[in-house]
Amino acid sequence: MRLDAAIADAAVRLSRISDSARLDAEILLCQTIDMPRSYLFAHPEDELDSLTLNRFEVLMQRRLNGEPMSYITGTREFWSHQLLVSRATLVPRPETELLVELALRAIPRNAEWQILDLGTGSGAIAIAIAAERVMCTVTATDISAEALAVARENVRHTDLSNVICLLGSWTAPVAGLTYNVIVSNPPYVRDNDEALRNLTYEPLSALVSGKDGLDDIRILASDSIGILAEGGWLMLEHGADQASDVADILSAAGWSDIRCHNDLAGKPRVTVARQNGK
Repeated sequence: MRLDAAIADAAVRLSRISDSARLDAEILLCQTIDMPRSYLFAHPEDELDSLTLNRFEVLMQRRLNGEPMSYITGTREFWSHQLLVSRATLVPRPETELLVELALRAIPRNAEWQILDLGTGSGAIAIAIAAERVMCTVTATDISAEALAVARENVRHTDLSNVICLLGSWTAPVAGLTYNVIVSNPPYVRDNDEALRNLTYEPLSALVSGKDGLDDIRILASDSIGILAEGGWLMLEHGADQASDVADILSAAGWSDIRCHNDLAGKPRVTVARQNGK
């Protein structure tokens, strides 16, 4: 079968489960033949042998079963960085770039601040901030050794010397230290949320946080205040329908200057609060 025919056939099959069926087909075929996408456009007449077609079909079946492209390819772009991902980490979402943007607004370009990323997963947020604020030290924690291994590999690939990865639950690995900005994209999905049906490939521990989805945010609101410098910022990603509840949690924990910011879709996505409001 020719390359162009294989792509066309795969795109039709993938159209029932993907909004980017042709792109998915091209990426999967590139992965199969270990060539860039430009090769597909330059050599549409190339013939695929049966062994190659069989390998392509294996990848196709994974995608048709609903597995995210990022897990199949093992990579995901975030803040212009090509990051490794695995089944131990969430796939970085575009809306999470708002969290990075808000952090960068708060951190002066030449600041030598201490930044903390809690629950780093693949390291996407920590790496994005560290690459933009090279004078800062960014510490990234995660309770999952498997996820932290992915984060460390991503740090190595991006050749950043200002990221520290520590194993442990939330603030436990950094007890007694002080940070100027704390960021986190914690689990915030309700344990009975129907959306979980479409997230079966991603680690539940990085998604689900109790009956109302806010258990981990309560921990962060309580524990972060003790390690944040006076006037420092806490920035939390959350569900689009949780802004009011998150604000109440932060207020009850003693935070001030609480504000929610909308993502590009106009949905309330990141709430920031300040230590003592100063």
